[in-house]
Amino acid sequence: MAPRWRRILPAVLASIPVLAILLALGTWQVRRLHWKTDLLAQIAMAEAGPPVPLTASPQPYTKVQARGRFRHELEASLGVEVRGNQLGTHLVTPFEMQGLPTMLVNRGWVPMARARLAIERPEGEVTVTGYVSPPQERDFFAATDDTAGRRFYTADPQAIGAALGLPSVAPDLLVALAGPRRGEALPQPALTLPRPRNSHLGYAITWYGLAASLVGVLIAWAVRKEDS
Repeated sequence: MAPRWRRILPAVLASIPVLAILLALGTWQVRRLHWKTDLLAQIAMAEAGPPVPLTASPQPYTKVQARGRFRHELEASLGVEVRGNQLGTHLVTPFEMQGLPTMLVNRGWVPMARARLAIERPEGEVTVTGYVSPPQERDFFAATDDTAGRRFYTADPQAIGAALGLPSVAPDLLVALAGPRRGEALPQPALTLPRPRNSHLGYAITWYGLAASLVGVLIAWAVRKEDS
C-alpha cells in the first residue's frame, strides 16, 4: 500500500492554487473595505463642514464652491430618473470660471415633460455650491447617447463636453447641492452627498469562508482516504 501522503498529495497540490486565489480575493476585499470606510468618513466630514473653494484638481466628493457663468445655450440632459409619478432627467450645463477649466454642472432633476414649466436659468456671474463627482465608466449595458439631441446616459464629462463642441472641460462633474428654501423650484439639486455602497465585508467573509470550506473538505477527504 502506498504511503498516505502519496495518496493525498495530488489533491493537496491541486487545492493549493485554488486556496491561494480564494485567500487573495478575500484579502483584496479587506483592502477595499478599508478604502471604502475611509471614503465614507471623508464624505461625511465634507458634508458636515463648509464648502471649500474649487481648485483645478479637486478631490472626488469634496464639497466645493465656485463662481462663474452658465452657458445655458449648451445645456444637456443626463440619465433618466423617476420621482413620484414623473419621469425626469438631470440638467447638465457648462460652467465657465476665471482661471479654471470649464466644468459641467449637474444642476439637478427636471421632469421630461418640461416645455411649459419654469426652469431657473440664472444669468451673469453666480455662485454654485456642490460636490465633485468623478466620471462614470461606460459599461456594456449603458444606453447609447443621443449627441444630436443632447441626451446622455453616462456621466462622462469629457465625452459630453466634446459632443457639445467645447474644446476642453474638467474631467469631473460638479453636482449642485440645494440651498435653503428652494421649495418646488426647478431644477431640483441634490440634497446630500452620495454614499457609495460598502459591501466589501460580506464579500471578504464569502471568499475566506470558501477558503476555509476548501480546507475542511480536503481534511475530511484525507481522513476518509486513510480509513479506506
